[in-house]
Amino acid sequence: MYPHLTGIGIEHPETIDRYSLRQEAANDILKIYFARQKGELFAKSVKFKFPRHHKSVVVNSGNREYKEITEINRNLTFIIDELDQLTQRKHTEVDVKKKILNDLRHLEQVVTHKIAEIEADLEKLK
Repeated sequence: MYPHLTGIGIEHPETIDRYSLRQEAANDILKIYFARQKGELFAKSVKFKFPRHHKSVVVNSGNREYKEITEINRNLTFIIDELDQLTQRKHTEVDVKKKILNDLRHLEQVVTHKIAEIEADLEKLK
């Protein structure tokens, strides 16, 4: 059911509790934590290193300037999808709507304050 996780040696994916992902130099580090068993003081975990994919992208086609960038390993994206399914890390539409509304309110306050600042500067010029 989880071919990419079993492909990296995870025999019992259903015991996965959570995971973390970080970037370190030219690698992505995936750490998978398993549910703690009775009598264990610490939860077991395993760590995997995935090299980042390097590619060149055109910055300026007229001068043929290229920039070297890195992106996440394709296999790692499949593994993360499976981990998200297991750990049920799904974003809901309600959360997205709430974030957009909060951002909009913040922007409104910033614009209002900036307009007041500009009007005050105009009054000083009179």
